[in-house]
Amino acid sequence: MVASRPVDFRKGMDGLVAMVAKLLACDPFAGDVFVFRAKRADRVKLLLWDGSGLCLVTKRLEAGGFIWPPVQDGAVTLSTAQLRMLVAGMDWTQIPARSPAPARPTAGAEKLSNAP
Repeated sequence: MVASRPVDFRKGMDGLVAMVAKLLACDPFAGDVFVFRAKRADRVKLLLWDGSGLCLVTKRLEAGGFIWPPVQDGAVTLSTAQLRMLVAGMDWTQIPARSPAPARPTAGAEKLSNAP
């Protein structure tokens, strides 16, 4: 999830966790990746729970800037491919968000449908 409004980049883990819980109404310990932008388009912070602790990753591009969604309240959800492109500094908007795959029947259900 990308918080589309810029945040104060002096905030550390605890400040960003509070923002996730309060402003985005999400559980920061659910395993999702939360992406925050600075006012300068060349900086990004990623906050994630890896199962044993919080991780905070910061990246600054040496040339150019990240492609960000329009500034608005709330968050924008990205696919894995879109997130990878965003962090690489590429234009992630060129990849459409993928809808979840349809549910597959279990092996037991296939056997029942093939029964004479």
